[in-house]
Order: sequence, then structure tokens, then C-alpha cells
Amino acid sequence: MPATVIIGGQWGDEGKGRVVDYHARNCSIIARYSAGTNAGHTIVNDRGHFALHLVPAGIFYGDKTCVIGKGVVVEPVGLLKELAMLGERGVDTSRLLISDRANVVMPWHPVIDRLDEAFRGEHAIGTTGTGTGPAFTDKVSRNGVRVIDLITPELLAAKLEMVLPYKNRVITELYGGPALDFDTVLREYRAFGEQLAPHVADVDTIVQDAHDAGDRILLEGAQGALLDLDSGTYPYVTSSVPASVAAGASIGIGLGPTAIERVVGVYKAYQTRVGNGPMPTELFGEDADRLRDPAAAQGQGEYGTTTGRSRRCGWFDGVLARYTARLNGVNSVALTRLDVLSQFDSVKVCISYERNGDRVNTLPAALQHQYEVQPVYEELPGWRSDVSGVRSFGDLPANARAFVRRVEQLIGAPVDMISVGPAREQVIVTHDIFGTEL
Repeated sequence: MPATVIIGGQWGDEGKGRVVDYHARNCSIIARYSAGTNAGHTIVNDRGHFALHLVPAGIFYGDKTCVIGKGVVVEPVGLLKELAMLGERGVDTSRLLISDRANVVMPWHPVIDRLDEAFRGEHAIGTTGTGTGPAFTDKVSRNGVRVIDLITPELLAAKLEMVLPYKNRVITELYGGPALDFDTVLREYRAFGEQLAPHVADVDTIVQDAHDAGDRILLEGAQGALLDLDSGTYPYVTSSVPASVAAGASIGIGLGPTAIERVVGVYKAYQTRVGNGPMPTELFGEDADRLRDPAAAQGQGEYGTTTGRSRRCGWFDGVLARYTARLNGVNSVALTRLDVLSQFDSVKVCISYERNGDRVNTLPAALQHQYEVQPVYEELPGWRSDVSGVRSFGDLPANARAFVRRVEQLIGAPVDMISVGPAREQVIVTHDIFGTEL
């Protein structure tokens, strides 16, 4: 049966976790295909509030197989803590599988990540400091340690003998930091490998066999398409390979591109971004503060799941939404946090840009040009009504329905799901992507 990919249509933090959690009920396998602990998903369900960084959001269904694919870089300490947290809260993680081909975040990666950001000074990217970027750099430069190495003692020792002296020279001679001790690293990471070994498997074959058997597979993107290494706001992007777009899902999990039929794009009803880089519709002052800490949002303020950093906030950017929808082949939209806009007398959507007197209708390639564009807004009437209890599209205020329809037009794909609060049941589904009209 064709697979479904869920991607973020903005800069991440769109609420993908709750969308995956919702649709996972209809699937047999839920697989994470890219990124690392630099990405986080927040889930609110009957068990409480959870922040996940590596474990797929389908883990809360005990009959599902959850997969960390080879396109993910696995940080052992964080993953073990996440598994322990889930276990302590009564969540069964026995059906979690980790690809033996995935690369591992080693102890030198976060060290280099932080030192390199400091070295860049005012040109820092604004990374999470988790070591994800340097781990992907090593993957591409063929210096990476893979999960199969981590769980095989003799392979781990051989890899460390080859890589660690080089990394220590980078840390000490380029950045002036302290060297890492070989014996300490070997001992600690052998122990991590022993703890993770029961979850390690040939994930590619398992997913391929499930696809051949007709099982429904949900492929979970971790970051937003505007952070894609090739198509995002370069260089203020992620370093994940495969990419943060739907086309990378088949690579990161081991399926051919013909296996993917549906692409669900998750878009927030406004715009947020963590870290540095251009953001044409960014707001400052009272409106930004109201989006970031809305009384109507039931405590779901705009702060990063991974770092806790304050998110930059702005109005919905229809130019970028259309850009990422076409880039990913989005054929279904999940619109999140509509309830946050209930506090405004009017709301704005960006319908195009202006630069040097010319209209611009897509994301420019040059970073400087991305900074120079000015948003052209369309102002829509607000609805000033609490929508957190609404479960039917027809029961939304007329102005809220008009806003959703305008977003559909700008994106160029139907809005099939609308979240009106953080909890699992706070959702309006107008069309089930697996075929049932509601």
C-alpha cells in the first residue's frame, strides 16, 4: 500500500507531532526518516504532555511498529533518556526499531558544534548545539560512526582509532578546546551500544516487506521544508541528508519514490522560526508577543521543544507556503493553531513580496535578496471567538472559515485537518486522508 509522508511546510515547529499522532492510528509502521535530536515533537494525549526528539510520534499506540531510519543521526544518550522517560510513564517502547545503517552522534560532535558556532561569531547559524550538523558532516565526508559500529565492539574500537585522533586535532588546534580521552569514549559508547542493541535491526528490509504486504506506512518528517539544505533559506538551514522535504523520505527509510502516494503538509496558521536567518513576515512588538504567549492558546506558547528558545513570530506567509507545497507535492494540508488567531480583530496573510519596486512571488535564491523582500499583505477580518471546542468545520465562525479557505488558495492544496488546541481531540477533520469523507 502506498506510503504517506508528513512534512513541515514552514521552518519547523508547525505541530507535526500531533498530526503524526492523529494519523498513526490508521497505520502499521510509523517511521522517522531524517534529522536528529535537533528536532522535537510535542504530543499531548490522555497520558499527558510529551516532548520527543528521536522516537517517532506513533509510539503511544502499542500495536504500531516505530522506526528510526537510516536518514536519522542517532544520539545515544538522548535516545536512552527518551526511552527511559517513556518507560517510566507507562509507554511500551519494545516495538521501536533503529536502523543499523543510521549514523551516530559521537561526543566530539556537540563539542565541535558549540565551538564552531562561537567561532562564527555574528555569522553563527543558530544551531541547537546538539551535534547534529557535525554528525551529518561526518556522514557525508565518510568519517561517520554507524549504529552497526556502535553495537559491535571491535568495529567501534577500530572506528575510534581512525577518527578520534583527527577530531582531537580539530578540537585542540583549530578551536583551542580540550581533547577527548580514547578509553573513556570507547567504554561509554560500548555501554550505549549494549543498551540499544535489542532495538537495532535491518530496518530497510522490514519496511520494504511491510510495503509489499500492503501495510500502511507513515513517514514522519522532523523539520520544516524551509530548512532544507538545497531549497531552504541557505545557509540558515539544517544539515540533514536526506533532506527536510518529502523527496528525502524514501531515501531515509529505504523505499523507492513510487511507494509514496500522499504528502501531508503541516502549516501553522501564522509563521514562526527559531534561530537566525531571513523571515519576511516577522513581527515585533505587541502582535508578536500575542502570538508567542497567547491567552487563547491554553499554555502552548512559542518556545522551542528542543532548546526552549523563544520563537520569532509573524503573519502567515502565503508565498513561502506555496513554494514549499509545490516543492513537496503536497496534496493534503493540516492547518495548526487556528485557535491562537482568535484573539485578533483582524489577521493578515502575505500574498506576495516587493523588492526594489518589483513583485516577487517565490523565495529568491540569494540570501541578501531574501532579507530585502517586503511582504505584501491582505487583511482579513478576525472572529474573536473561542474555537477550541469546535469539532466541525461548519461550526467555526464565518470569518475563521474564510481564513481557512484563503489559506487553501494560497497553498494550492485542500485543508483536510485543522487543530484548534494542543490536545489530541482538539481537531477538525474535513476529509480523512485514508479515504473516508467526514
